[in-house]
Amino acid sequence: MILSCGEALLDLIPVRIEGEDLLRAVPGGGPFNAAIALARLGVPTGFLGRVSSGGQGTIVHDLLAAEGVDLRYLLRGDDPMTLALVSVLESGDNHYDLYLNGTASLQLGVADLPATLDGVEALHVGTLALAVEPAATAFSQLIEREAGRRMISLDPNVRPGAIASMGAYRNRIERLVALATIVKVSDADLAHLYPGSGADEIAAVWARSGPALVVLTRGADGASGWSGVARGEAPGVLVAVVDTVGAGDTLAGALLAWFREHGQLDRASLSALHEPEISAALTFACRAAAITCSRAGADPPTRTDLGLD
Repeated sequence: MILSCGEALLDLIPVRIEGEDLLRAVPGGGPFNAAIALARLGVPTGFLGRVSSGGQGTIVHDLLAAEGVDLRYLLRGDDPMTLALVSVLESGDNHYDLYLNGTASLQLGVADLPATLDGVEALHVGTLALAVEPAATAFSQLIEREAGRRMISLDPNVRPGAIASMGAYRNRIERLVALATIVKVSDADLAHLYPGSGADEIAAVWARSGPALVVLTRGADGASGWSGVARGEAPGVLVAVVDTVGAGDTLAGALLAWFREHGQLDRASLSALHEPEISAALTFACRAAAITCSRAGADPPTRTDLGLD
């Protein structure tokens, strides 16, 4: 299975009901959303993370279970759930006010990591779990431990409000990029990491630093991908956007599902992808992300939604 690793939290999303502005609590978090996306696309999927032992943590647990996600690596604790207050900006981008201190997902430490990962062919890691201690050290060590044993998918999904030192965080991400097999990063992520630098330029540098495939997403403008031998492109998909919550997580999951289904989820195959293969995978992933954008909250598509069944 593919094991999605990191935080599960509650997204507090503004909604208007009967003339009142309210907040709707929706389970989310980058690795959580990616796990749901993978499961809905028929990929055997597990989740490694930590959630509250209280009622909100039970909601997250039960939702993952209902989607068929393997929960053998899910931990519970007495800490409160991690929260993200989502605001949709005039640009259409999301802004996150994060409530992190002492919360369940980010208290996972090195001692909580499983000693073995039986049945796991790939790890997908990212977002707050690589930015906030003690989880950041734990998941970084997990990547370092497993990089030589199985495929690593990395999605930094940068949240500046959670980062104490951008320089130290950037150094960590660069170290993990070199260990990863697939890296998915957005132009917004790179703008935070390297202000004033071109996103294409940085993505190409990353592609030469170790990964078999680097994918750069540009929101409505589509995505580009660099393998060891070629670059591919996919245009954005026109859709009536409700919000973009979970779109990047869906895209990351859809990429992994595509490569797994086509027998290419290994370093040698990904490194050798040519332009048509990269573009086909990106086109599929952009379609999946667009469907998520057409729905409220992180609600990834199924195989039927994408015409696969």
